[in-house]
Amino acid sequence: QVQLVESGGGLVQAGGSLRLSCAASGRTFSSYAMGWFRQAPGKEREFVAAISRYGGNTGYADSVKGRFTISRDNAKNTVYLQMNSLKPEDTAVYYCAARSLYSGSLYYTQAADFRSWGQGTQVTVSS
Repeated sequence: QVQLVESGGGLVQAGGSLRLSCAASGRTFSSYAMGWFRQAPGKEREFVAAISRYGGNTGYADSVKGRFTISRDNAKNTVYLQMNSLKPEDTAVYYCAARSLYSGSLYYTQAADFRSWGQGTQVTVSS
């Protein structure tokens, strides 16, 4: 299984930006569809964004569409989440996840479909 390590979280004011990174181990990163999820205190883990193996297709939760952008650099074994126009309700622990996938154009959006998870990085947006 691939090992995932998130970074880039922190405290930011509403309206600000952060870029999260998720570094993956191994030499087969391009075999994995990737996703970002988040979990706020007292709430279930929710889907944020996903990207296909080569980055050609992406998907977003309605709550972040137009504000967040997922991307990946397979040469660096890294997936990113650029978060702009942050709101207090974006406060959560953000997790990246990976699932090997034969198709190069599909991606997953359900947490149950992912097999590998990072430890998470805290994002706090103050009002």
